[in-house]
Amino acid sequence: GLELSVNNHTADFSLSTSPVSAVSLSCLVQNSSQDEELLWYRGDGLVDLKDGNKVNVSNICISPVTESDNGVTFMCRLARDKSVQVSVLLDVKFPPRLTGEEFLQIEEDDDVTLTCDAKSNPQAKTAWYRNNATLTLQQNRYQLYQTSEVFQLSIQKVQKSDNGTYTCVVKSSLGEARKDFHLVVEDKKPLFPKEAVIAAVVVVTLTLLFGIVARKDTILKVW
Repeated sequence: GLELSVNNHTADFSLSTSPVSAVSLSCLVQNSSQDEELLWYRGDGLVDLKDGNKVNVSNICISPVTESDNGVTFMCRLARDKSVQVSVLLDVKFPPRLTGEEFLQIEEDDDVTLTCDAKSNPQAKTAWYRNNATLTLQQNRYQLYQTSEVFQLSIQKVQKSDNGTYTCVVKSSLGEARKDFHLVVEDKKPLFPKEAVIAAVVVVTLTLLFGIVARKDTILKVW
């Protein structure tokens, strides 16, 4: 019968919370005939406990609880028998967050990727809009990519008709967020600028002329 309980749970459990100032976890030894030392872990790291907070009962405080604590496991263990343990998985709920806007200047026929980085719990869904209207995906030109934290829209071989404002809207049961991308498609620059070609022709012509002048005497003797 020797066992541990954390916040009255004797088996591993998940603790749902929002970002708050603090969450307390209390580990208690049950059915023991002697004093027992307790250990706390955060992930794989051992938590440093004060001497008066290790025997039979041990309390830790997570302060503050932030979005980065989501998915972190805290574990209370018996020091002399580490198989006796109870784990707590933090399930921190928070809405999606997107900030700012981007201005993109792309040449015609180039590819462009619009990226929204948005963490949320529960996981959010995304929708794309162009000039405040639902974006119609053109086959073979538009591609969507999505993970739990990244939402991307790729446009292949952009055209002048792709000019406009694209909006990424990320929505979960706790709220929504959005980000605007202002896309400007410019004329394709020539591979070799006309000015550079003219300059190269002038240089080559002058080089040939100087070469002929320098060898004028030799050429006249041959004739």
